[in-house]
Amino acid sequence: MSTLHTVNKSPFATQTLLSCLGHCQEGDAVLMIEDGVYGALDGSGMSELVKSRAGVVSLYVLGVDAAARGIAPERILSDIKSVDYDGFVDLVAEHDRTQNWL
Repeated sequence: MSTLHTVNKSPFATQTLLSCLGHCQEGDAVLMIEDGVYGALDGSGMSELVKSRAGVVSLYVLGVDAAARGIAPERILSDIKSVDYDGFVDLVAEHDRTQNWL
């Protein structure tokens, strides 16, 4: 059974993304939304940790939330796929359950 984990808090304000990545199982997916999109930034203090999980879990960022925060697509880690709202819905449908990290 796979889980879609959603993270909406900045990794620079809370430990939410760190905890999420530590609890994810192989085959799970992590979708960074709202302020959680800052975890997708290349060259940040979190980028190495996020990249280290890329082979185990699928990583996504909600593109409209990144754009709303002025994050250009080229600033997103290459291991992270940008999705739109339809892609968000698809991810929910593809996984057995959804875990929100608040």
